[in-house]
Amino acid sequence: MPLPHTSTSPSAQLHPCSVSLGIFLPAGLTAPLAERRTIDALAESGTGLFEVGVPHRAPVLDGPTITSAYHEALDRGTRVRDVLDTVSRAASRAPVVVMVYWESVARYGPGRFARDMKSAGAAGIMVVDLPDALAGTWAATLTETGLSSPRLVPPHTADDTLDEVCASASGWLYAPAAHEPTGYQGPLDLAGLDRSVRRLRKASTLPVVSGIGISTPALARAVAPLVDGVMVGSPIVGALTSAGREAAAALVADFATAVSAPAKDATHE
Repeated sequence: MPLPHTSTSPSAQLHPCSVSLGIFLPAGLTAPLAERRTIDALAESGTGLFEVGVPHRAPVLDGPTITSAYHEALDRGTRVRDVLDTVSRAASRAPVVVMVYWESVARYGPGRFARDMKSAGAAGIMVVDLPDALAGTWAATLTETGLSSPRLVPPHTADDTLDEVCASASGWLYAPAAHEPTGYQGPLDLAGLDRSVRRLRKASTLPVVSGIGISTPALARAVAPLVDGVMVGSPIVGALTSAGREAAAALVADFATAVSAPAKDATHE
């Protein structure tokens, strides 16, 4: 199920195919020229969507791989103005959603943050720790700016809260595949994820994507039949930092192949 879009330009489409592979890339991990080459390599290897992460010093929902990458980017001097360059380059190759913690948005200024990311080519912004009290105002800001507002929906979300989350979301709903920080490498409760996705589909017509804990192509293949998009972060970031661009691109290609040929019975694999 494609996510809504208003034009045929890459930056305006969140999902160009029915089950898309999204790749997370922390902005500023390497020097600008190296980063541009990385973006090109990952795009050419099968990335259907880029999730560009805004580096944060205390990313409480992230595990050691992404936390370390964020710290390295910050130590390099990466700031929001640098993230805009990353978004612009990535948006020239695939749709882009900016992944960010609210503190960074608040410090920069919500309206300014949305406008600048839109100008850079982003299609949406997902605040992973968006305060419930600010969700409506933030959604209105993004709507006025022409951006989507995907929402992270933990499986324990109460029914009344779920309705509020869905009302403030656009673009997609994000169903975590694991109840752990990013980088989790254990087994996945596919039956539980299936129940969570079905619940979201009853509550909203928005597409559902999943990430967190999809650590191997085999797991991506198992998750793909349940959702409209599969998001992969820590495995790719880990490959980039430990083995380099070519290794990361090869791993993206493996994930892309897995997502394009999903398991027939994911809940029992």
